[in-house]
Amino acid sequence: MDRGRETRRVLTVNGGSSSLKSTVYETAGGAFQRTWTATVQRIGSPAARFRAQGPRGETLEEVETPLADLPAALVRWLDWLRARGALVAIDAVGHRIVHGGSHGDRPQVLTPELRDALGTLVSLDPDHLPGQLAAVRAIDRACPGVLQVGCFDTTFHGTMPDRARHYPLPRALTARGIVRYGFHGLSYESILDALRREDAAAADGRLIVAHLGGGASMTAIADGRSLDTTMGLTPAGGLMMGTRCGDLDPGLLVHLLEADGLTPAALNDLVNHRAGLLGVSETTADMQELLARAADDGRAAEAVALFCYSARKWLGALLAALGGAAQVVFTGGIGEHAPQVRAAICEGLGFAGIRLDPARNAANARVISAVGAPVTVRVMATDEELMIARHTVEVLEAI
Repeated sequence: MDRGRETRRVLTVNGGSSSLKSTVYETAGGAFQRTWTATVQRIGSPAARFRAQGPRGETLEEVETPLADLPAALVRWLDWLRARGALVAIDAVGHRIVHGGSHGDRPQVLTPELRDALGTLVSLDPDHLPGQLAAVRAIDRACPGVLQVGCFDTTFHGTMPDRARHYPLPRALTARGIVRYGFHGLSYESILDALRREDAAAADGRLIVAHLGGGASMTAIADGRSLDTTMGLTPAGGLMMGTRCGDLDPGLLVHLLEADGLTPAALNDLVNHRAGLLGVSETTADMQELLARAADDGRAAEAVALFCYSARKWLGALLAALGGAAQVVFTGGIGEHAPQVRAAICEGLGFAGIRLDPARNAANARVISAVGAPVTVRVMATDEELMIARHTVEVLEAI
């Protein structure tokens, strides 16, 4: 049989700290067709929302139900698939793994040895890795013997030069892997893939992609390679985010440890769960809610302004690292759906060739830059699940 035309069925698992996206794909000859899809929001709350959709995007079930954690949400989805006979035909399962450390240089089979190695990284990503590794074990129980593949958010940034990857710390720490890894790599791959189909020259040029959502980062890309990014050793660094602080003066953390006697767990809770938009607004981490409240709530307005200012500074820094860019792409929930935020981030960057068309921006158009502007500014949807599926099939076919 021509293996290039053989139909494969893969399940993708994209688990976050409080959400799950999962899709069953059928693929033959390089084409990928979605069959069943699930999204689960508010995992960990008594009213988690589970939605299952069919191949045309039609909603087949939508309910609120208690789901304690990511494995519980995944089991709920697997039971749904099993009831329709859709699990028996799965050839492989691909997982988004946020932190791969030095082990995440490529998509690969999640062997027992690799799982153990990833377990040693939990302190670097306590909000994602434990749940994602537990999801792998949940698949073991539900689909014994099925091949499982790890697709790492860190892989894409393996091309960063040492000057961008290394911290100004003693070399002994660098040798231990205390370096900048970067994240959201699957999203950046997805944007590059889509842009290449739309404008190959643009994809191979100098561009900055801003993935703005509950987690937020930006990456400077040239010739299809990551040259620098805002996140570092952990997903807490870089831009201000929904509940994460982004970069801080390290002396501030030392001060809090000494003055307030914070434990490592309490410090992690502060910088990952109680900071960012939520910490400044004191009400919510949801950008759309903050924008709606900004006119009457000074804390909400300040949170939005601080987010946009942080993002503008990072955009400027990456422009300097690249020596200018021809393209800027906004993606992610905020990047795709918050024109006020995009406008505020790009405000004052005309000197760098970035000028928006207000009407296009307000309409969330595909291209939102002004006619004749030196830098093309785009709004594009990311598709991490498709990238996971492609990598999983590549690994499956190589065995």
